[in-house]
Amino acid sequence: MLLIPCPHCRQSRPEREFRHCGEAGLLRPVDPAAASDREWTDYLFARTNPKGESQERWRHVHGCGRFFVLRRDTREDACVTSRAGVEEAP
Repeated sequence: MLLIPCPHCRQSRPEREFRHCGEAGLLRPVDPAAASDREWTDYLFARTNPKGESQERWRHVHGCGRFFVLRRDTREDACVTSRAGVEEAP
């Protein structure tokens, strides 16, 4: 079982208390009405899916309810660090 460190609660809790919210650092198009189909497709579906360290958005659903960024190693399925915030670029 993956233990995720919540930066707001300051304790590690089981993965089942959290909700994965996708890749961190994705920014919605500035003017949605002017965005092309390609821009929307990239925003909605294109992900880097790296082998190794990645930054992901998570929410502590069954705890404080807050969002945070988790740096996770996908090779080991292990948490490296976590920090408050959701919009910082990876």
